Amino acid sequence: MQAILLAGGLGTRLRSVVNDRPKPMALAKGKPFMEYLIHELAKQGITEIIFAVGYKGSMVEDYFKDGASFGLQISYAYEEELLGTAGAIKNAGRFVHDESFLVLNADTFYLFSYEKLWQLAAKEQTDMALVLREVEDISRYGEAQLLGNRLVGFNEKTSEKRAGTINGGIYWMSRRLLDEIPDGKVSLENEMIPRWMKEGKKIGGLVHDGYFIDIGIPEDYFRFREDVEKGNIVW
Repeated sequence: MQAILLAGGLGTRLRSVVNDRPKPMALAKGKPFMEYLIHELAKQGITEIIFAVGYKGSMVEDYFKDGASFGLQISYAYEEELLGTAGAIKNAGRFVHDESFLVLNADTFYLFSYEKLWQLAAKEQTDMALVLREVEDISRYGEAQLLGNRLVGFNEKTSEKRAGTINGGIYWMSRRLLDEIPDGKVSLENEMIPRWMKEGKKIGGLVHDGYFIDIGIPEDYFRFREDVEKGNIVW
């Protein structure tokens, strides 16, 4: 099973505490954040990772190399300019040979059984499946809604302060969707998923309520480091 890790962002919100490396390479107990992520993926059956890299991407390649020392096969898809999430997936798609693959943001970490996602995709015969997560205040985000296991609302803005579910940034995708992503800068969240929903493509989803962290801001990065120090994140 292959996974694309989206690691090409600039990480501007974390620059005040991590300014010498890409955000997913921020250190926790002397190891890059992404090392914890890829070990978790390897435990769950991922055998090949494609890093979609941009800003200081050579630092990622210098560290992880071909993946052999991590028990994985690793490839690198470099962006000469920022391509957006869907554009980065399209660019990395030249390394995809499986009929389906996983896509994750490289600056987020879940303790989650990824097998549930592709089991859902197989059962429902979906073109795509997403992981959603619950938040206490949906007004800060765009809401993602499920009817059963089918995605029926996505990135819907509301000023109403209430609990709800949002996009968690983990996607199972059918390889055939790669051909539908235009070349250049394209957003998966703002362009492709809404378009595919309008076209009637089957997009499934499930809600994860376990451990999740996004190290995009200093407070959460420090929380992840604390969790590692406490032994809550291990491999």
